[in-house]
Formats: sequence, structure tokens, C-alpha cells
Amino acid sequence: MVKKLSELYLEARRALSQQEDKQTASLLARNLLCHATGKTQEQLLADLELYGSQAVCEEMDRSLQRVLTGEPLAYILGQWDFYGMTLVVNENVLIPRDDTCAVTDLAIKQGLFLDRTPRILDLCTGTGCIGLAIAHRVKDAKVTLGDVSPEAMAVAKKNISLQKLSGRVSCVRIDALEPPTAFLGKFDMIVSNPPYITTRDMQTLPASVKNFEPHLALHGGEDGLVFYRSIAQKYQAALKPGGYLCFEFGMGQGDDVCAILETNGYTILERTRDYNNVERAVLAQFGRKEV
Repeated sequence: MVKKLSELYLEARRALSQQEDKQTASLLARNLLCHATGKTQEQLLADLELYGSQAVCEEMDRSLQRVLTGEPLAYILGQWDFYGMTLVVNENVLIPRDDTCAVTDLAIKQGLFLDRTPRILDLCTGTGCIGLAIAHRVKDAKVTLGDVSPEAMAVAKKNISLQKLSGRVSCVRIDALEPPTAFLGKFDMIVSNPPYITTRDMQTLPASVKNFEPHLALHGGEDGLVFYRSIAQKYQAALKPGGYLCFEFGMGQGDDVCAILETNGYTILERTRDYNNVERAVLAQFGRKEV
């Protein structure tokens, strides 16, 4: 049975209100209806008294049921906004979060002061969100997106194309737990948001994360620091003299990550916090620049 768009919205908001606060329920209902109709929020407001087609009503019902079972909205929409970009997302990649703006800001700030046409590697890239944001703002940078997951790489490649950055951004399969191969060459900066959830904390993640987001991109080993140790040690070989390493890390991991960096010959230059005032990222330099 076809219904007015206003009815579809109100029914969805009512159902979502059983498990969400009023504001969140309204936001989710609007997003689902925009997705089902292909309309912007402005268009939707103008057309609320129009009837949705049978296909729209069925898609709205399917999407609503997915939300009610705990699936993240981003996977239902198939896209998510990060750093002014709309990116393709699916169940093979983590959903970009505002937390990651901290390491992105730090990398961009340093990237603007690198030598001309710097080479930058976004390791454990997922959607490619960090590397693509850097490429947008460091206009002469050559950015490589690296991930071990072929499925994640497929998403990153779509986002390179979507952002019209194929001229300066490439995608390569890289295992951050293995030494870099010689063909990668040398980079001015490596930035990474690696898996950092501990084995214990993996069991207590919110259901929307634990049941839907890829564990490969979440689990950082028993203490959550396996990838930091590997990258800090093994990826020195992929850095130019005086090159930079920029990490995102989890809540409370800052001191441990910095200790790993210092043990491997890096100098800590800056530690920074996210929008929630949680320490979230570090910038370090390895060796000395050639004079």
C-alpha cells in the first residue's frame, strides 16, 4: 500500500522512538526517507504530502528494519560524510568517525610544510578517508592508500574516483604487520589509524560495532598495540631521512604509543586531542633530515 511521505516519516520516527531519544529518532527517520526516495532533505520537506511509490514504501520498510536490528545507518545509506567529503562505505570498512579528524588535522598541518610534491602513505586506509582528506588539502602531494583487505581496497578505489583524485592518489595492497616491499619506495610521511582495540575490549564493544563493523580493522592484539610496534619498527625502511609518522590511537593509549615510537628512534613532536578533548593522535619524526 502506498503512503504519503509524511506518513512514512512519522511511522519510522514512532518505531525508532522505542529505542532512541526523540531527536535521534527524527534524524534517523529523515535520513532513511531521503535514502528511500533519493531526495535531499530540502526536497523532502517540500514533498511531504506527496505519495511514495510502492518501491519507496518497501525500501523504507527494509531500511527501518535494518536500523531496528542495530545496523549502523552508514551501511544502510552506503555512504558517510567525513572532512567535507561524501565517501562510499560498506561492511568491509570502518565507518569514518569524527575522532579521526584529530590525526587528519595533524597530518595535513605537517603535510603543508613538507618538501615539494611529498609522498604520503595512508596505512590501514579502510575507506581512504585520511589519505583523501590530505590529498584535497596538500595540493601537490602524491598519496598512496594501503590496506591488507582486498575488499577495503575496492572501497578505497571507489572513493579515489568519487573524489576525482586518481591523478595523485593510488591504492596498493599492504600488510602493516609485514616489512614494506622495496617497490613502495620512500615516503615523506606515513599516517595510520591502525586497529587498536584490545582482545578484552573487543568483547564489550557496542553491538552496532561488534556485530557489523569488520573485526580485521578493529582488533589490535592482546594489548591493542601490535600494529604500532610493527609500523614503528618495520616501516622505518619506507621513510625518507627525517620522515614523519603520524598515528591515531585509542583512549588512554597515548603514553604507550609514544613509548613505542621513542624506543624505535622517533622524536615525539606533537600530541593532540579530538573534539571530545580525548587525546587521540601523535606526530613523530624519525632520524635527521639530510643537509
